[in-house]
Amino acid sequence: MQEINISRVTPNELVELINIGIKGQLQEFTAFVQSKPIDNNKPHFTRKETAEFFDVSLNCINDWCKNGILKPKKVGQRVYFSKEECINTLFNTKKGLNHGK
Repeated sequence: MQEINISRVTPNELVELINIGIKGQLQEFTAFVQSKPIDNNKPHFTRKETAEFFDVSLNCINDWCKNGILKPKKVGQRVYFSKEECINTLFNTKKGLNHGK
């Protein structure tokens, strides 16, 4: 991590430094999301694919279902998650669920 001396930084310079840091983090996150293999031929994820998409454990997926963060779709004994809802949840868009309950 880079050290930054802010003792003689103007407010505008501080804002610019913060913007540069945020931009870098967003670029890393975008690259991470784009590196996730997504089969665009099917509109859903399995539990395992959902956990891989969010980079969390299956237990975390279960907790998110219990807390209403994700809405599972059951087909017989199988559980699926809408790919569109997962993407909306990841980016917390209007269509996605609100994480800040």
